[in-house]
Amino acid sequence: MTDRDTGLARVLGYEFSDPSLLRQALTHRSAGRYNNERLEFLGDSVLSLVVAQELFVRYPDLPEGELSRLRSQLVCGEALTSRARVLGLGNHLVLGEGENRAGGHDRDSILADALEAVFGAVFKDGGFTAAQKVILHVYAILFSALDPGRVEKDPKTRLQEFLQKRGLAVPLYETIEVSGESHRLRFIVECHVSGSAEPTRGEGTSRRQAEQDAAAKACLRLGAS
Repeated sequence: MTDRDTGLARVLGYEFSDPSLLRQALTHRSAGRYNNERLEFLGDSVLSLVVAQELFVRYPDLPEGELSRLRSQLVCGEALTSRARVLGLGNHLVLGEGENRAGGHDRDSILADALEAVFGAVFKDGGFTAAQKVILHVYAILFSALDPGRVEKDPKTRLQEFLQKRGLAVPLYETIEVSGESHRLRFIVECHVSGSAEPTRGEGTSRRQAEQDAAAKACLRLGAS
């Protein structure tokens, strides 16, 4: 483990038994086969579970729908990116030459994915309790700032509720194009709403982001608040 990695581990409040896991978590796929994609997959699930459990304990009277919205607010890319920047994660990333030249150390999606991979690495190294401790430490300020009464519904939720109140079918999302290099994909998604002749089209660096963009445009068209 490098001195910088040791400093990051100290900020996380966790000492790795296998330091190579942290190095892998910080290695982007553009740098080779030994990268953080599998750890990111694991960390995504661990983060969701830890956040869900913490919300369940903190807000015993909130219904499932409100808990889901709070969880979405905490596990979204924006939240992950903000925490990654506070940790200075970009300074520790290992990138391929092209991604390095393109400013990948400060790219939102790369930072968010790397932080999920770090959570996955902690889980792999020390188990659920260790990962839970690290995640709650990193997310402490976000949990303290939560206000269940002011959680804005995401566009997909707003659109679905708007349609359901009017007895209409839920919207259908269709991925019509995926382009770009493997480490910099671009998704185009169409949102089809019953009774609307033309679908709305959204774009993003992930399928989820593109769907939210398409849903937001549909909400605007239909006047769904």
